[in-house]
Amino acid sequence: MLRSYSFVALAAVALVIPVSVSAAPAADAPAYHITRTIPLGVPDRWDYIVFDPETSRVYVAHGDRVTVVNGRSGALIGNIVGMPGGTHGIGISHATGQGFTDDGKAGVATVFNLKTLKVTKTIKAEPDADGISYDPSSGHIFVIDGDSAKLTVIDPKTDAVVATIDGGGGLEFGVSGDNGKFYVDGAEKHEIVRIDTATNTADAHWPMPTCLHPHGLAIDRVHHRLFSSCGNKVMVVMNADTGAVLASLPIGEGTDAAAFDPERGLAYSSNRDGTLSVVAEKSPDSFVALPSIPTEFGARTMALDPKSGRIYLVTADITENQKVPATDYRHRFSIKPGTARLLFLDPVR
Repeated sequence: MLRSYSFVALAAVALVIPVSVSAAPAADAPAYHITRTIPLGVPDRWDYIVFDPETSRVYVAHGDRVTVVNGRSGALIGNIVGMPGGTHGIGISHATGQGFTDDGKAGVATVFNLKTLKVTKTIKAEPDADGISYDPSSGHIFVIDGDSAKLTVIDPKTDAVVATIDGGGGLEFGVSGDNGKFYVDGAEKHEIVRIDTATNTADAHWPMPTCLHPHGLAIDRVHHRLFSSCGNKVMVVMNADTGAVLASLPIGEGTDAAAFDPERGLAYSSNRDGTLSVVAEKSPDSFVALPSIPTEFGARTMALDPKSGRIYLVTADITENQKVPATDYRHRFSIKPGTARLLFLDPVR
């Protein structure tokens, strides 16, 4: 979730933290084009998008609900409703036939049935329950309680909280390594927090000196590389085994999500400025920034179908008020009610 303090802090400290760019654009960007637009309607405040490769469903958190769309045809499947404090993340547990989202204001995780999309239970988490990820190695759901600096670990088999982990500072998004480790963007301290999923403890805090307020996080599980998209327009690449920073590359403005395409060896950052930044993994230790792909203004969150290469983005009709300071993004931009939409961004064959 994009936080207001990111841009305020950026304005205050960006000049004193050097940004080293390890590579400039050196090749053509992959060709993508928008092939389908799916109206989502109100509410217009959106957050994370999750693609489920097992069912080809796209889950879009917006306002008090999660809208579920067929990721192939674009047909609307249904809505998970009843989260008045606002939804953010989505986690899928096929082993138990459940999905998990949140009510961030209430500080709870909401459980729903994957077949009926009906809410079955709420589980107490912490205030600002936000990003949610499933960890296959432990079978647990990790709820990232951003401003509370905690992670709530839920066992879907019992719908019980099995641990609450202290992240040591405000957190953002997290990804599973599927190797007994879970990684989280430490937004407040500009770091990666590594979690041991067997003991449910933070076993490493790795600094990212060139990254201000990391937002998106993606992983190459084969080569053990992390891609963190940052509020000061860089993507940091890190060794997921040692915490060594391998590269820092330019991206667009207003990032709020990242993804890695293992089929094509590309990392992406979706940006509010209407661009999709692309980083090519030439080898496990060599990375290059490619020219960005145009999307639509406001499309700051994303999900990826690694098989087809299709990228899903959400935006709306947005008006900018030039009289409001650029750092006050919550009041600088106004959304036309009822215009939220899901975009299908496909590679050109």
